[in-house]
Amino acid sequence: MVYFKRIIYNFGDKMKYLIASDIHGSAHYCRLLIEKIKAEKPDRIILLGDLLYHGPRNDLPKEYNPKLVIDMLNGIKHNLLCVKGNCEADVDQMVLEFPVMADYAIIEANNNLIFATHGHKFSETNPPPLKKGDFLLNGHTHVPKCTAHEDFIYLNPGSVSIPKENGPHSFMTFDGKEFLWHDLENGNVYMNYKI
Repeated sequence: MVYFKRIIYNFGDKMKYLIASDIHGSAHYCRLLIEKIKAEKPDRIILLGDLLYHGPRNDLPKEYNPKLVIDMLNGIKHNLLCVKGNCEADVDQMVLEFPVMADYAIIEANNNLIFATHGHKFSETNPPPLKKGDFLLNGHTHVPKCTAHEDFIYLNPGSVSIPKENGPHSFMTFDGKEFLWHDLENGNVYMNYKI
């Protein structure tokens, strides 16, 4: 098995992305996410890690069943771009049929660089080298966020299954021009950022 430290993609400016993080083995919320993927019809799905396990600091999410989550995610494997979270283990790669062990992905989209990573290594307070106009895309904190810094814009979709700080269960979409934060349960947009 080959493990990648990074993945580099160029999807072009006509692509639609759906971005989600921190499923943490919840079959219930993974099922809702799959429904939103079918409704949104993205060209690619970016998962920012922590797919199967809840981690020692989190309570068990609703309908915790990593085996069902494995089946659901393997069913959409051809559209997934995934980075490794702090809860991923080598054994996860043995059961998932798409790469999950890359520390980060670099995505060129519409003349912007998106540095996608889970957030436990590179984060808003410990960013990689980025230039003005670049995006740092993290999960990990389970808190949806959009903050413009001097050298980069920080984006976090929040958590699919275990939101924190009273945030909704959520995901994001990006069409090359605008990031939209969606409530996972009703699909409503509750935050946006235009490039």
